[in-house]
Order: sequence, then C-alpha cells, then structure tokens
Amino acid sequence: MDSRPPLAPAYRTLPEYLRHWAETAPDRRAFTFVDHPAPHSRGVHRTLTWRSLDGRVRTLAARLAEQAEPGARVALLCPQGTEYVIGFLAALAAGLVAVPLYPPGLPGHGDRLTGVLADARPAVVVTTSRAMAEVADLCAGARVPVVAVDRIPDTATGDRPWAAPDPGATAYLQYTSGSTRAPAGVEITHANVVANARQALTAYGADAAPVTCVGWLPLYHDMGLVLSVAAPVVQGRPSVLMDPAAFLHEPARWLRLLAAHPRALSAAPNFAYDYCSSAVSDAQKAELRLDGVAALINGSEPVRPGTADRFHAAFAAQGLAADVHCPSYGLAEATVFVSAARPGEPLRRFALDRDALAAGKALPARPDDADAVQLAGCGTPAGQQVRVVDPVSRDSLAEGEVGEIWVRGPNVGRGYWNNEAQSRRVFGARPAGAPGGWLRTGDLGTVLDGQLVVTGRLKDLIVVDGRNHYPQDVEATVQDAHPAVRRDRLAAFGVPGDAGVPGDAGERVVVVAEHTRTTPLAAIDVPGLVRAVRAAVSARHGLRLADVVLVAPGAVPRTSSGKVARSLTRARYLEGAFGAGIGR
Repeated sequence: MDSRPPLAPAYRTLPEYLRHWAETAPDRRAFTFVDHPAPHSRGVHRTLTWRSLDGRVRTLAARLAEQAEPGARVALLCPQGTEYVIGFLAALAAGLVAVPLYPPGLPGHGDRLTGVLADARPAVVVTTSRAMAEVADLCAGARVPVVAVDRIPDTATGDRPWAAPDPGATAYLQYTSGSTRAPAGVEITHANVVANARQALTAYGADAAPVTCVGWLPLYHDMGLVLSVAAPVVQGRPSVLMDPAAFLHEPARWLRLLAAHPRALSAAPNFAYDYCSSAVSDAQKAELRLDGVAALINGSEPVRPGTADRFHAAFAAQGLAADVHCPSYGLAEATVFVSAARPGEPLRRFALDRDALAAGKALPARPDDADAVQLAGCGTPAGQQVRVVDPVSRDSLAEGEVGEIWVRGPNVGRGYWNNEAQSRRVFGARPAGAPGGWLRTGDLGTVLDGQLVVTGRLKDLIVVDGRNHYPQDVEATVQDAHPAVRRDRLAAFGVPGDAGVPGDAGERVVVVAEHTRTTPLAAIDVPGLVRAVRAAVSARHGLRLADVVLVAPGAVPRTSSGKVARSLTRARYLEGAFGAGIGR
C-alpha cells in the first residue's frame, strides 16, 4: 500500500488541492477506473497519477475558459470514468459552474435530463467521444458547444497560471434526485464541498489512517461525487471507480475491489447490500478477503438494521468485521454528509413502538416484538449542528420526540439555483428563540441516546384518521407478505378518497408494487397475493388499502440515486399511467 502522502495545507478549493498533490506526490495513483468491457470481464484498470490528472485538468480548463465566461454553467454529460473526474475539476479550475449529469439514454431519466438542462442553461457541454453523437443530437437545438474530454490533444500543456477560485463562489449545481419534488439545483460553493469532504473523512476515520475510496455510485449523484472525487482530492488518496451497470450485472465485482484495496472506504444504498447478500455465489465468496475493509456507508432513509445483519452474515466468513457498517444521513442541500455512525463501533439498534411513532414519540419496544419498528442510529453530526424541530411551531424538540431535522454548518449550500423564494424558505429557517440560517431538510427524525435516528420524509407521510403512517413501514410489510413482491421496488402513498375508493372521504392508501423478475406473472396467484398484502397491512398498521397494483419489473419509477420515487409513482397512478392494473 502507498505510504501516506505529505499533508496538504488547509485549502478551500479542490483545484488548489489538486495542484498541491501534483507538485508534492506527482507519481502517486490518483484515480483508477476499472472498466468491464465484456459480460464476465474481471476488469481493465486505467489509472491517472496526480501529475497526469493535473495536466489533463489544466488543458481542458483552458479550452473551457475559451468557450464560456466565468460563472457560466458547464453540463457534464460523461459516462462514468476518469474523463468525468477531469471534466468536473476542469470546470472548477476555469472558474465555471459544473452541472454533474449523465449522457442521454439512461433508462427512465430522459425527461429529467431535458428538464435539468433547460433549468441550468449551460454555456458548454462536456462529454466523451464515445457519447459525442448522442450528446450532440441532444444539444443541437440549443446550439451549445460540445467538448469531448478525450479529444483534447495531450500536446497542449495547460501550463498557464490559474488563480484559485473564490471559495465562496458556486462550484457546481447538485440537482436533487427528485424523490419528493421536481429536481432543483443546489448551489454548492467551493468551500462547501471542501468542508464536507473533510467532515466525511473525519467521520469515517480516514484522517487517522489513510483509505482508498472504492465506489460504483454514479458521479452525478451527491454521495458518489463527494466520496469518490472530492474526498480523495482533499486527502490525496487513491480513488477506484467502476460503472454502476457493471455492479448491477455482477455485484461481486464491487466486493473484489473492496478486497483488493486495504482500508477501503465505500458507500452504497440499502438495496445494494441486500443484492450482494442474495446474488453473490459461494464460488465468488471463496476468492474474497474482506477483513481490510475500513468502512461501509449506508445512506438510505431510514437505515434498517436487518440489511447490515444480512450483509454481515453473508460475508462474515470472508473476514468482514461487524463494526464496519456506518449508517449515515445526508442530503444534497448539505452537499451530502450530515451525520454518521463511526467505524469500529457496534451498530446502534432501536426497536420503537409503532403506534407511539405514528403519534410523534419514539418510545422503546421489545426488540423481539414483531410489530416494532426497527431502525438504526445514524451516529452523530459530522462537524455540523443538528436540531430536531417542530415544523409548525419551530420549537426545538427534546430527545425522543419526532420532528423535522434542521442542519447548520459550513457544508450547507447557498440555496437553489434561480429560486430565491424556495431558497429563503429552506435555507434560511429560524428555530424559535434561536439565530437563523438553518437548513430545513424535509426529513423526520429524533435523537435517541445521542444518536440521530431518521424516521422518514415529511412530505411522504400518510395521514389517515389523524394518525401518521410512514410509507417505508407499509412497504416493508407488503414486501414481506408475499414472495412474488419485488423487494425495494414498491411505493406506498396516500391519495384523496375519491381517487382510491369513490365516495370515501379523507386520504386513502395505495400500493404499487413490482413483481419479482424470477417469477412470471402467469405463475403468480394475483388474487392470493393481494389478499395476503391487504391482510398483512391491516394486521400490522390498522390500514385498509384502497388499491394494490401489481406491475412489471422496472415499472415503478426511481430517482437518479436508485431510490423509489414515491411522488412520481403517485402522480403516475393518479394519471392512470398504470392502466387498469393487476390485482386491483
């Protein structure tokens, strides 16, 4: 393993850190992209040193500066790889505002891409030669110049001196995933991203011992960008990347990279850990040694202890330590990381009374109670202030009371691009009797034994007869009710009474669920499935489902980060997009 590089001064922009490592550790590995060109490929490694990365960034920055004025937006429509890293850092070095996106053709995200481009109004688009044709077609009507990273001649030196960007200036627009609303561009400053990278490195122990960041999360996603690009640049440590599609095709590829790099630090959503637990074969496990993994981040909302338990049980024989799981909480408006459990500490588990939780109180239940809500603690704030606040009165709540999570810190973004009113409401909140400048996250949670426990999304709450129901709890019951329901590919939401059951008043509950890929629809007893689902939800939650719709795999829309998009599923349901449905 590489020895630790020289410590960097406390810079406030990523281009300054990049230049430092290029000068002090020029030949060390910076970024490696592991390509999988064939279905069963073991991977082709393509590596940039800090010197070569700096040269490529400076060359591209010079080209971008010729195409756009300082402060203009640069849309990144690159596939996953080192070219994405070069494009992102070059935009920042040129004093432009990066807009991390993806090439056309990402299934289910064409409308989002078009909408974001219309909102951001980029002055130039960066892509690669492989994606150039489709990107050029997409941008033809807007007459925006398109630059291919890999077509910039290496003979160009890019040696012109660059002034360090203003730390308070916007570095990039991080568009939200759209899980509860239309995507909005969060203005992340240079100082914000550096602060959050440092916060994450400290939280996950990377400041005490060097790590290698290993990731397949897309770089247009906030966690992928900060953990796989910003944090390695700040610390001068290697980052190993792979394509999300390569992981989905063969999840063992991610685990092989974790095994191959001592003190690997990685992150994945909840479904990825369950996917590995069920899909990695015994033969694939036999070649793995996972005792060197430093930390595994799970940022799903909320984090379920059962996922970590299943993953550890699946790979304990490969040396995976039980204390590497780090449930975490974050959001794009705070760059990404807010609170994290620390590696080396046991997973904090909380069994909560379901009825009390619905009433806004986190009261303990017996751990073996089948009706208890099982949640994992997301640790303590990562160098930030966090409060749980009553969203109506703005009073700060005591430990064990459920309210909206509010955040303040140097990592909180400036606001939403081109939306002052929403920026003031979300980023300028003031708790009762306290100074302002707090971020309203829209997430619900509480503090228990000093741990932040996330319980759900404020806008996702289902309210029936004055009682709150968390959709993820209903979804967990549904997917456990019948083996043909595809795990983590379903949405529960409320609709007006006349949308679900004509003549009924108040909000009613609907479930739209995909069936498993391995079970043909013709082989499913659909009426029996619906009866089982209705009975389970009635028994556990006291709810009568107004509608249960069984749809084909892939029909439930997801956000750019892979989470189920409940609001979009609800909108499509109300529009009749799921047709007559199956099992209604």
